[in-house]
Amino acid sequence: MATETTDAAGVCVDAGGSALGMPQLCADWMPNQIFWLLVTLIAIYFVMSRIALPRIGAVLAERSGTITNDIAAAEELKNKAAEAEAAYDQALLDARAEAQKIVAEAKAEIQAELDVELQKADAQIAAKTAESEAAIGEIRAGAVKSVTQVAKDTAKELVAAMGGTADAKTITAAVTARMKG
Repeated sequence: MATETTDAAGVCVDAGGSALGMPQLCADWMPNQIFWLLVTLIAIYFVMSRIALPRIGAVLAERSGTITNDIAAAEELKNKAAEAEAAYDQALLDARAEAQKIVAEAKAEIQAELDVELQKADAQIAAKTAESEAAIGEIRAGAVKSVTQVAKDTAKELVAAMGGTADAKTITAAVTARMKG
């Protein structure tokens, strides 16, 4: 069996050109790797600083401006809404006051009409009462006359039925005395 002996001092590839071990860790290739790393980092730095970062900054500035404008617009709308609410509340208070005024006027008007109607009704009741009292007085007077006449006739018939004679003057005096109490 043949073993290959390699120089550990600088050989990172075998006779066929294949890498031995990890080529990234080969000390012979380190300066080359560092050079390309620096070139790549510088290229990335310039691309980022000259192209990407300004675009990102512009987008961020635009967003910031939009957000600021939106916040200002929202604040303005909030103030307008507060003013509209205050105006609405004032209009509501005015409408309630006007409604209470109208209700008070309507109550006063209805009360005045009610008072007039009550006075008319009281006058009609008083007139009907006077008419009724006059009619009752007439009926009472007629009833007293009728009772007096019936009492006289009954007394005359009773005296005659008992066998006595009485003149009209005596019977009238007796009935009149008894009617007075």
